[in-house]
Amino acid sequence: MRVTATAEFMLEPAFFPPLEPNRDAGTSRDALGLGQRAGPGLNTRHGTILTLEDISVSFDGFRALNNLNLYIGVGELRCIIGPNGAGKTTLMDVITGKTRPSHGKAWFGETLNLTQMSEVQIAQAGIGRKFQKPTVFEALSVFENLELAQKTDKSVWASLRARLSGEQKDRISEVLETIRLTSAVNRPAGLLSHGQKQFLEIGMLLMQDPQLLLLDEPVAGMTDAETEFTAELFKRLAGKHSLMVVEHDMGFVGSIADHVTVLHQGSVLAEGSLEQVQDNERVIEVYLGR
Repeated sequence: MRVTATAEFMLEPAFFPPLEPNRDAGTSRDALGLGQRAGPGLNTRHGTILTLEDISVSFDGFRALNNLNLYIGVGELRCIIGPNGAGKTTLMDVITGKTRPSHGKAWFGETLNLTQMSEVQIAQAGIGRKFQKPTVFEALSVFENLELAQKTDKSVWASLRARLSGEQKDRISEVLETIRLTSAVNRPAGLLSHGQKQFLEIGMLLMQDPQLLLLDEPVAGMTDAETEFTAELFKRLAGKHSLMVVEHDMGFVGSIADHVTVLHQGSVLAEGSLEQVQDNERVIEVYLGR
């Protein structure tokens, strides 16, 4: 029996039989990353960090998601592809609490019921989302953006009294190196290139120590060099974090994907390696073309 999360995210043991395989495709539970352990505080004893079962979402009679099943393993890098209108954005909205499903189950780890949590609670529990258009504080420096993104008390009084500890400074330095913005540490974010703003926003997410990162078309508008670095970055983050990447750039997908899920009309059309889904006749018909 699963345990519903409280507002304080008290994680109690869950006792229930293993979940049935994904009925949409059947391969998702075997994805790379299953069996690893997540970070402290999240129960992932079955090796799955995200479980979506029979998720449906309707808008004025239109089914944006239709009995969708999806499982993402701990430490996995999953790519989500599909035509416009397939339900990719709605899927991320459900995971982050922005949209409530009309039917189905959504679990983060084994015990956190995402359908009963607010957007803030979900973010605090360890799910971070990056939208396609970067959202950084352009008047502030790169350093100040990362400083604001820390997991700290954001009340006015606490902010006025806040002084960075050595550990916090080290963490910012570590993230700056990870996103290759050390040389731009004092530059106003508004003066960064489009790609650098994308990297800064990813860095701001990393300051929250998320266990699951949702990334929406992260390389849109990037140069070839920036796209190549993004691929390297995501492959380095996978394992320590679980990543779900929504992307249309098939070259980029091919350079990073452990496992690919294809959405069509709100359901999973196919899953597997990129080569497997590229050879799927239905995927060719509705998305890739010949």
